[in-house]
Amino acid sequence: IWPIFLVEGENRREPIAAMPGVFRLSVDVAVREAERAARLGIPALATFPNVEGNLKDIEGSAILDPDNLINRATRAIKAAVPDIGIITDAALDPFTSHGHDGILRDGIIVNDETVEQVAAAAVLQAAAGADIIAPSDMMDGRIGAIRDALDANGFSQVAIMSYATKFASAFYGPYREAIGTAGLLKGDKKTYYLDHANSDEAMREIEQDIEEGADMIMVKPGLPYLDIIRRAKDEFEMPT
Repeated sequence: IWPIFLVEGENRREPIAAMPGVFRLSVDVAVREAERAARLGIPALATFPNVEGNLKDIEGSAILDPDNLINRATRAIKAAVPDIGIITDAALDPFTSHGHDGILRDGIIVNDETVEQVAAAAVLQAAAGADIIAPSDMMDGRIGAIRDALDANGFSQVAIMSYATKFASAFYGPYREAIGTAGLLKGDKKTYYLDHANSDEAMREIEQDIEEGADMIMVKPGLPYLDIIRRAKDEFEMPT
């Protein structure tokens, strides 16, 4: 999987200071890179948008725009390179004015309302041509809600790769710079990401996501949690 970062405009290739050699790409450039990826035998791209500030709000409502940056890129890449896989993230953080992965009300992340919006966004992403939905928000119950929404809208063949164990971590700093949320985040994400010291909770989260319909699981970040990867493979035998 090749992660690529998207930006508005045309013929844009912006360097990301925190990731030397990595760039934000406008959709037309992303299409050319997808063609190159296909020639190299890369099977799938994962897209992450850097959303303009005027499109961000407290609820991340622009994720529900069928013509947002994620969905436009998916359609353009699929039109040019139909056989390459597209993996999209239905989390709200690129679209929220506060940088959180969920809807924030009175200082609290509202889980169920966020899940409803994430599931609706997943359907729009599937309609644009996404092959795999990879929700990174860590809201409880989101995998089941996404599976139900996809199936109800005729997308039963779209897979789900769950960020099943996403730990609260400073390792996400470069990613947040890449998508333009580094200076926006209010507080931290410890109330809905995992505690690094609680490996048993990580296993429970994986088990729940598998029961709700996840086809693949992710441990993030990976390198500091090799023990969790090993436990996950031993206990669940799930693509990881």
